Amino acid sequence: MTIDSEHIRDERREQIKKAALKVFAQHGLIGTKMSMIAKEAKISDGLSYRYFKSKDEILAELVESAVEGAKEAFALVGTMPGTPTDKIRMMAQEILQEDNHAFILMQQVMTARDVPDEVAKLMSDYDPLAMIVALAPIIKSGQENGEFIDGDPGELSMWYLSTLSGLMNIRSDNLEGYRRPTPDFMIRLLLK
Repeated sequence: MTIDSEHIRDERREQIKKAALKVFAQHGLIGTKMSMIAKEAKISDGLSYRYFKSKDEILAELVESAVEGAKEAFALVGTMPGTPTDKIRMMAQEILQEDNHAFILMQQVMTARDVPDEVAKLMSDYDPLAMIVALAPIIKSGQENGEFIDGDPGELSMWYLSTLSGLMNIRSDNLEGYRRPTPDFMIRLLLK
């Protein structure tokens, strides 16, 4: 395979994965079909199978990328510049993006009763509490300097992240006039 053909193959795989991420986020793990992914990627069904054997293979690659991205994000949260309020606002801004399909996919995989074995193995290496653990010291710091409300920092972290997760999982395409709250609105849940 030449360098050009490898480059084209890599681009096509990324095109399919990007389309699959969107389709999984919109239709769920069970509701997604390879034909839907191909349609979103603007390719034929047959061509999609030349790059991936099944939607489960695509899902495994997407989950692997999402797990790695989540681990990186958790590691960065505490080292971000700014006040605790700034850090929480930046995190909410990242999570609440309209096209944050990776976050939605991770929520779907974490709550699914049955996932492919490869995905289950990837998820066994993922700690869903890592974000709470990363967020709690920021909230504690905000409490100490008088920015945030009183309460157990771990519980406040869990409740805040649960609220963000719930908002990301609302099927807003079915709700006329619905829009997600802004990060500035969300930060008010924690401010004194």
